[in-house]
Parts: sequence; structure tokens; C-alpha cells
Amino acid sequence: MSWRPMTAQDLAQVQILADEIHLDHPEDAQVFAERLRLYPQGCLALEEDGRLIGYALTHPWHFGAPPALNSLLREIPGEATTYYVHDVALLPEARGKGHAAQAGERLVRHARDSGFGNLSLVAVNNSQAFWERLGFHTVNVPGLEAKLLTYGPGAVLMARELAQDLS
Repeated sequence: MSWRPMTAQDLAQVQILADEIHLDHPEDAQVFAERLRLYPQGCLALEEDGRLIGYALTHPWHFGAPPALNSLLREIPGEATTYYVHDVALLPEARGKGHAAQAGERLVRHARDSGFGNLSLVAVNNSQAFWERLGFHTVNVPGLEAKLLTYGPGAVLMARELAQDLS
């Protein structure tokens, strides 16, 4: 079982997963559909026995300015300065099997191949230690504190530099 490109046919299942996994961070179906339409190469699905057990949504963006939760992007910026990891989500039964790390490394390869010097994300739900194991570190951006609070308690901006990264 491995990650595959997400398709429009997956969106209904992605919404079901998101509603189950992210109780404190609900997002509308339009958010998932727009991410897939704007940057399909950054949308992945993890399938087992014909049903989704995980998904990942990523896209180019502006470093230090993560999009608000449950918001539409309208477009991918032409002068993007980071490869932004919006979400990597797995059902509880899929966790602890290396799937998230596999997705993370796939996203790193895509970001590097696309010419990005870094990846960034907002770590929520006590996921900071996981992202640190994948080479991410906490980044402090002055003025971002209020926005991070909208992601929930303990949310932190994290980045992984790729310029010197050989993995």
C-alpha cells in the first residue's frame, strides 16, 4: 500500500476522513476541491481495500504566512517561497505504520524537484515531535502569533530547509 495521486472521485471520502480526524479543525468540501483543482500534484490519497485511510494536501505558498484554516486560496502564487504542507491526515488504524513518514519524504522529493528551498507547515494536535523527526524545526515569525492561535493551542510554524538537504 502506498500513496497515490488524489482524484476528484476521492473528495467525498476525503471529506469524511477530515470530519472524523479533525474534529477541532473542520474544513468545507470546497477547500479540498479547490486544493485539488489548483495543485493536483500536491494532493495524495492513501487507500486500503478500496477505501481511503489517509490523505495529504500540499501546495506552493508564501513562507511565514500560512493560509487560514477553512479558507479558499483562489490561486497559487506565482512567486511562492515555500512548499506548504496543509495537511497529512491518517485514520487511527493507519497510524504507526510509517505512512505519514512515507508521505513526508514524497513531499520533500516533490518540493526539491520543483525547485523549492524549503517546506513549511503548521503543526497542530501535538504533532511537532513527528515533524521534527522528518527534519522540520520550529520557526518564529513576528506577528504570526494570533493567526497560529486560530489553529488551536500549541500550534507552531515549522520548516524544513532543502538547500543543503541531501536526503
